[in-house]
Parts: sequence; C-alpha cells; structure tokens
Amino acid sequence: MKTNDSALDGGGNVSARPRQTQTYLRGLFFRAGIAPRHALGQNFLIDLNILDLIVETASIGADDLILEVGTGAGALSTMLAERAGGLIAVEVDPAMARLATAALKNAPAARVIEADILKNKNTINPVVVEAIRARLAESPALKLKLTANLPYHIATPLIINLLVHQELELESATVTIQRELAERLAAVAGSTAYGSASVIVRALAEIEIVRILPPSVFWPRPKVESAVVSIRSNPAKRSRLEVSGGVERFHTIVRELFLHRRKSLRGVLARPSAALAASFPEGEARLRAAGIDGMRRAETLSVDEFLALVS
Repeated sequence: MKTNDSALDGGGNVSARPRQTQTYLRGLFFRAGIAPRHALGQNFLIDLNILDLIVETASIGADDLILEVGTGAGALSTMLAERAGGLIAVEVDPAMARLATAALKNAPAARVIEADILKNKNTINPVVVEAIRARLAESPALKLKLTANLPYHIATPLIINLLVHQELELESATVTIQRELAERLAAVAGSTAYGSASVIVRALAEIEIVRILPPSVFWPRPKVESAVVSIRSNPAKRSRLEVSGGVERFHTIVRELFLHRRKSLRGVLARPSAALAASFPEGEARLRAAGIDGMRRAETLSVDEFLALVS
C-alpha cells in the first residue's frame, strides 16, 4: 500500500505526508488506542480527490490565514499548511489534537488549538479569536479563510457567527457540511428550505454548492449526504447593511420573524418580543414604507425585501 504522497510546500520544497485512506486511519487509530467518536461528529474524509477539491476551491495561497475546525488526524491540515501563509487548526478531541500536532510537526506556520470552537451558540471561543488576532497582527496582509470538514452540529452557528460578527473579517468559507444544511443556506424565498440562515448568508455573501458527496467518501459513513460549499463574503452587501443599522440588528430582526414563520408579518410585529421591539419598534410603518403586504409571511420575502424592510 502506498502510504506517502509528495507535494510542494509554501516555499516550493517537496514534503511527504500520509495519504489518510480508511486503511491508514484504521491502523493509526488502532496504534493510538482510539476510535471515531460519533458524539463529536467525527466522520473523516477518505476520498483524496475531495480533499484536493476543497483545497482548490478555497484558492489557498501564501497570503491566506486558514482557520480549520474539526481537524481530526490532520489529512486536510497538512494540505492547507503546504499552501497557506498560516494555519490555525481547532480540534476539541484531545486524542485527535495530538495526532494533528504530529502530522503538522514540520509546518512551522501551523498551530493546533485543543478547544471547542464555540463558547456558546452565539460566540466563538475567545481563545481561538485571540489566536487569529495575534497571527493577523504579526502579518496584517493575511486574509482569513475558513476551510474545513466541519462537524455537522457546529456548522450553522459557526458559519453564521463568522459572517454576522465579522470582527475577524472572514473572506471566504469552503467547507463540507450536511447536504440538508447546504441547501438551507443556499435556499431562495418560497422554498421549503428557506429560513433565517438563508437570508443572512445571501445578504452578506455569495454561496455555491460545489459538489454533493455520498456517504461513501467518509469513514465512518454518515447516514446522510454531504456537500462541499463555497461562501464568499461580499463587502458591498455588508456595507449596505451597515448603513441601514448594522448587520447584527438585521440578523436579530430576520431571526425573530422566522421564529414565527407561519404567522403574518403584521401579526408578529404587533406583539414583538423584547429583542424585536428594541431593534425594530415601528414595524407597521416599515411594512408600508417597503411596500410589503403585512399579511405575508417571513418565508415569502426575498432577501431584497428583507433589506428594504429593515433599511
């Protein structure tokens, strides 16, 4: 069995890294006395062509700082480290963090952080934020990109947090996520998958579902299909939201309206929650100004109509 693959690192030097096939991972985990943990969403990409696709889609170069979440044993990490100006790899499982650290031992610009990426649903772990800030302070020209095989259960809050609370100025995200989530993020008004996450992503970025992935490209195999998704921040879209009261305000209003997606907009706005009342006190007047029928429901509004309503 072939166990090594030659590749060029960022300095043009040839390096050797393991080809993390299923056979390789089984042997590696056996020797380490560990096994994939379903509770942590550990499904490892074993199709090397998909790993190549992720790296190429992300267009990684020496001017990029990569945030990788769910590092696992380091298969994608080593490929990222070969091309990027820096890599911050976040792994919550101590055993996997040790394996990733070993895989990246010859990558001086890579750092493995053993931590949960999220402090809570709405906050990225401050330890990770500080590590990114410190690296960007050292090299201000670096651009932050999220590139990862994301554990399903953290994908939505992580992507939305990075887009909405963009203190870190995320340029793009190239990730594998559950197909159902990918379709929700890319959904348009009127579709069953359309929701607050769809509106937030499309209001701030461009999104493309690059490829649908069958369960067979992972080990252990998940019970659902996955997708490679590309999300690219759009500064012009963000500026429009900043002018109309801010991204976080927009997020609050959209999320609140979708919490009552089966009710009319007029009905939701007539009895607003504390959060909605604070950020959007004149709902009926806004509906009239935007030319939106108050009997419509949130799920029928396009992104442009949400923008007109909030601005």
